[in-house]
Amino acid sequence: MPTPNWIGTAFDIPGSVDPGVLQTTLHTWTLRHETLRSGFRWVGEEVRRFTLDANDVALHREDVGDFPDAERLTEHLQERLDVAADALIWPNFIFAAVARNDTTSVYMVFDHVNADLYSLQRIPAEICELYAAFREGRAPDRSSVASYIDFSAAERMEADQIDVTHPIVTRWRAFIGQCGGDLSNLPVDLGVVPEDPPLFAKKLVDEMLVDDTGAAAFEAYCRPYGGSAVGALAASSLVAYQIGGQPVHRIVVPLHTRAGSQWADSMGWYVGCAPIEIPVGHAPDFDSALRAARAALRENRALARVPVARVLHLLGIDYRPPTLPNLHALVSYNDGRNFPGSERWQALKTYAVSRVSRGDNTTGLWFNRLHEGLYLTARHPDTDVADKNMRLYFEGLRDLIVSVAQRDRAWRTR
Repeated sequence: MPTPNWIGTAFDIPGSVDPGVLQTTLHTWTLRHETLRSGFRWVGEEVRRFTLDANDVALHREDVGDFPDAERLTEHLQERLDVAADALIWPNFIFAAVARNDTTSVYMVFDHVNADLYSLQRIPAEICELYAAFREGRAPDRSSVASYIDFSAAERMEADQIDVTHPIVTRWRAFIGQCGGDLSNLPVDLGVVPEDPPLFAKKLVDEMLVDDTGAAAFEAYCRPYGGSAVGALAASSLVAYQIGGQPVHRIVVPLHTRAGSQWADSMGWYVGCAPIEIPVGHAPDFDSALRAARAALRENRALARVPVARVLHLLGIDYRPPTLPNLHALVSYNDGRNFPGSERWQALKTYAVSRVSRGDNTTGLWFNRLHEGLYLTARHPDTDVADKNMRLYFEGLRDLIVSVAQRDRAWRTR
C-alpha cells in the first residue's frame, strides 16, 4: 500500500482573485525552477531522471466544484494531494486554490524531492508579488534561478568518490554501532514492541512552546553558545534524559547544504544529515548541556556534506520508502523570521503542510522560530503510550525554556 509523503505550503491571497491571473502566476513561477520540469521514469530496471523544456510545460486548470462543507473539502484536498505528489509520476506536485468572495487560499504541494522547508518559506511572498504584478500590469520578475538539478549532479559526482574507508563513513558506522546497529530513535517509550508491524499510523502534533518574548529571552541566553539551534538541541536532550534515562542522547540533525549564495532562491531538497551524540548524563545544568551540544554540532557538522543515502548504501543499510522520512530520530531547528514577507504569515494564514500517514516507530521533532514565538512540531507513532510521553516531552521542553528565559530576564534586571 503506497504511503503518501509530501510537503507544501498554504497561504491566502486577500481579495477577489482572478483565476486566470493566478494560473499565469503559478505557471511563470514553476518555469523558474528546473526541478519542477524534471521527473523520474523507469528505463528497464533503472529509475532515470528526465527534464522537459520550458516551452513544453503548460499549467492545466480545472474547476472541481463548490464545497460548502469544510470536512468534505479537506477530504477532497487530501485525496487529491496524496495521488498527485508522488515521486515516480510527473508532475509530482500540484497546486490548488479555494476561492471565496473575500480571499483565496492557495495550496502548493510537492513530493519531498522537490522541496525543503527553506524552499517552501520563500514561496508565499514570491507568489503574492508575481500575482500583484500580473494583476496590475507590471513587468514581473522573470529572472532565472540556479538549478537544483545542477546542484544534485555535482553532489552525486562528489558522493560517488566516497568509499567505505572515508572518515565520514567511519563516523557514521560508529554512530550506528552505538545505536545498536540501526539509526537512532528518541529514547522515550513510544508504546511499540518488536512484534508490531513495521509501519504505524503517525500522529502530528504542532504547538507553540513559548511566545515571542520568551523565545527572544531563550535566544539571548543561548547566544554565547551558538544561539537557539544549539539551545533546542540541549533542551531536547535534557528532557529526553529526564524521561528516558539514557545518558547519551543520539539524534540525527538535518542541516542545509546551500553553501553557495547561488542556491538561495532555488527550489530543491538542499538538506544533509549529521549524527550527533550529546553526553547529557554528565551535564549537571543547562549551561553544561549547551556546551556539550555546541561541541557535538561543531564536531559533526561536516558529516552532512555527504548524502546519508550514499553513506548507508556503503554500509549495506537499505534506505528507501516507506519508512522515509522518519527513518531516525530527527531534531531540527529553523528560523523563518528572515524570509521575505514572514511578518505577514500569520495575517495571510501561512503555514507548512505535510503528510506521512504511516511510518516506522521513530519520531521527528521540528523547532520553528517565527515572529509570534517558538513552535514545536512532532511526528510520532499514534499510540496511547506515545501520546502520554510526548505530552511529557512537550511540557518538559516548555518548562525548561521558560525557566531559562526567566533567568535571562532576571540577570538583565540586576
